[in-house]
Amino acid sequence: MTTAELLGKDPGWIIAIKALIVFAICVVSTLMAVWTERRVLAKMQLRTGPNRVGKFGLLQSLSDGVKLALKEDIIPAAADKVVFVIAPIIATAMCFMSFAVIPMTGVVNLFGQKTALQLTDLPVGVLYVLAVTSIGVYGVVLAGWSSGSTYPLLGGLRSSAQVISYEVAMGLSLVAVFMYAGSMSTSEIVSSQHQHIWNVVVLFPSFVIYVISMVGETNRAPFDLAEAEGELVGGFHTEYSSLKFALFFLAEYVNIIAVSALATTLFLGGYHAPPGLGFTEQWLGGWFTFIWFLLKVNLFFFLFMWLRGTLPRLRYDQFMKFGWKVLIPVSLVWILIVATLRVLQQEGANRFAVAAFAGGLVLLVMAISSLSDRSKEKSRAPLPEGEAPDFPIPSLPNVKSVKVSGGE
Repeated sequence: MTTAELLGKDPGWIIAIKALIVFAICVVSTLMAVWTERRVLAKMQLRTGPNRVGKFGLLQSLSDGVKLALKEDIIPAAADKVVFVIAPIIATAMCFMSFAVIPMTGVVNLFGQKTALQLTDLPVGVLYVLAVTSIGVYGVVLAGWSSGSTYPLLGGLRSSAQVISYEVAMGLSLVAVFMYAGSMSTSEIVSSQHQHIWNVVVLFPSFVIYVISMVGETNRAPFDLAEAEGELVGGFHTEYSSLKFALFFLAEYVNIIAVSALATTLFLGGYHAPPGLGFTEQWLGGWFTFIWFLLKVNLFFFLFMWLRGTLPRLRYDQFMKFGWKVLIPVSLVWILIVATLRVLQQEGANRFAVAAFAGGLVLLVMAISSLSDRSKEKSRAPLPEGEAPDFPIPSLPNVKSVKVSGGE
């Protein structure tokens, strides 16, 4: 019996219990993620981190959440009050909805019912996740617009452009996965990796593009330009306080967990154990597969923390240029390569011909890159010795040039 058939037979009360379990996992994971990030970054920067509230500061995130909920809720006089309140709810709800199609375990026994820790299985499950997460940006845009302030508006516009740009690259990076697995269903993609090899090995360029895109889409450092405090104070949530600010904070971390869970599902074999450790999947009645799933998700979350602690923030024009002029063209070329290789395999071409074709493409790309670098170097004429480069300075309107003499 397939996972789709198994999930289709779940009674309503099992679906409600699984929804409650998934919600609890997301909330508890967020509390632990905040604490872990603060402790790990403290170690990286030779600080102590939270260590007062609870053992090792484990209750610090919970106390911060209670503090935010009890703070005074301020709504600016110029704000559109209805939209101002709805915006954080939209941003948070969409993040939770993306977990509906994520398979977290194999077949397990839940209150006497055989099921899997997955709410539903759609034939286009991955497209559902992309659609739901893209709707979440409406919460950010509406928050910036409804605040009635300039800085939140600019932060909301930045975030919308950022998410749209990097979601294009993210969607293109997944096309190769669909072609290789022959399905858009999350459970079938996990099953195809279990039968063959993880997609991170055979589709490594897609994996790299996805990882870069997921950091850009979640507004995390070094791509946290929607919240660039040096230019926009706090970005789209500058005017928010109390519980509504806590909802944006929750949405950010749940979104990080969601894209990490999707990366685990598409590239790291989902809930399955690494090769050679398949015997562990039967431990605890099959629930041990959930531990493998959590370990892989935490691996991606550690990557988020590592990037935040080491890399400086990009300039906005560099960030957008990288998305449109690097990631998207590379994704399109890679899709063509994967499609050609799949056709060669299906036509019965031997492995030598497939490998020769792939190697020829790699050499062609390297040659084109080398020629472009040489042309750029030749276009840069060397300056005479002792002469500084002349940068054009635009003239200011209605300003007369003032000659300053020495000593004045």
